[in-house]
Amino acid sequence: MAQRRRQSLKAQRKDKKRHAQNIHIKTALKKNIKELQASTAGKNIEEAKKHLKDVISKLAKAAKKNIIHKNTAKRKISRLSQKVAKLAA
Repeated sequence: MAQRRRQSLKAQRKDKKRHAQNIHIKTALKKNIKELQASTAGKNIEEAKKHLKDVISKLAKAAKKNIIHKNTAKRKISRLSQKVAKLAA
């Protein structure tokens, strides 16, 4: 019985660390997406392309680590890419 309690306490510690890390990644991702949207709203094409590259990378990593669903990442990449392409055209 004591062993099961120790295991559950260790699992709780691990969950807390993972949760904190996931929240950190999600907030950084949201910040990058907002920067991209601000640069597209400001019609700054070069800056938008740079931010798009960063956002795509972070979305792919988050999907790979199962922080966000893979289809969500693909959808966001697609929509943001379309915005930047429309701005460049």
